[in-house]
Amino acid sequence: MPQAPSPLRGTLWLALAVFSWAGLFPLAKRTLPVLDAFALGSARYALGIVLFVAILWVAEGARALRYGARLVPACVFGVVGFCGFNLLVWWGLVYTRPEHAAIILSLQSALTALALWLVRGLRPARFTLGCVGVAIAGVLVVVTEGDPAALLAGGSLVGDLLVFLGALSWVAYSLSGPLFAGWSPLRMTVLTAIPGTVGLIAIHALAIAAGWSQAPSLEELLSVKWQLAYFAVFTVVLGVLGFNNGVRHLGALNAMLTLNLIPVIVFAIEAALGRSFSMLEIAGATLVIGALAANNLYLRARAAENADA
Repeated sequence: MPQAPSPLRGTLWLALAVFSWAGLFPLAKRTLPVLDAFALGSARYALGIVLFVAILWVAEGARALRYGARLVPACVFGVVGFCGFNLLVWWGLVYTRPEHAAIILSLQSALTALALWLVRGLRPARFTLGCVGVAIAGVLVVVTEGDPAALLAGGSLVGDLLVFLGALSWVAYSLSGPLFAGWSPLRMTVLTAIPGTVGLIAIHALAIAAGWSQAPSLEELLSVKWQLAYFAVFTVVLGVLGFNNGVRHLGALNAMLTLNLIPVIVFAIEAALGRSFSMLEIAGATLVIGALAANNLYLRARAAENADA
């Protein structure tokens, strides 16, 4: 029998998701000197997918591992989402800062609203469009720090653009939900992550053959074994499970509102590690988080009004 929604359980699950994902960018930034973007993406999911398959098997049985007629869309969107996100974000993170990546990726809910308008004709409310505009302006303030020319220094512009393209890849993946109607969120995640993982490993192999990457040595892998364990267990498995269960208990809008805490935590982690921030960076981050939170609260209010009507 399904559990009745519980605010306490939902809050705890979302706290697990937030704290699992918040450390991803600072830790990945410090792992990339050892494992390049290709190796980090393939290693992260090669480990995580084994755990994911085992969890799906236990939770829903062996039948849940069957694709049926949905193999092609699962492969297409799995490769677009998991390969696009991992390769582009980790490659971009080589050139940009963890807190900048977190702020750019926080735009995904706003980008999804624009994508739904473009693809399905679902025009967002004016308030939502205003919030999207403010959030994008805030991101520009963060990444430029008031000096657009600074983007050209050290490849920062390239890094930020790659992270943004990685965010778009995940937005495209998120729009595939209706294609998997009848599948649980766990089943959809696992059965799309499997071809995504195969794609990451295949692209890594091609990059090695082309001389763009190198296969990590055993010594290199062991030097970042705790980071890889964190990536596989927390960011791949527990983060997703926490978010999905949080949505089940508190709803998608409340869950998305909670995820706005991730950039705040990333800024705090970087500050604790000795990074200093300009007032413009802080102001821009506040604009982004405030705009996204305001839109979430607005959507919640509209949902409540429609429910009462």
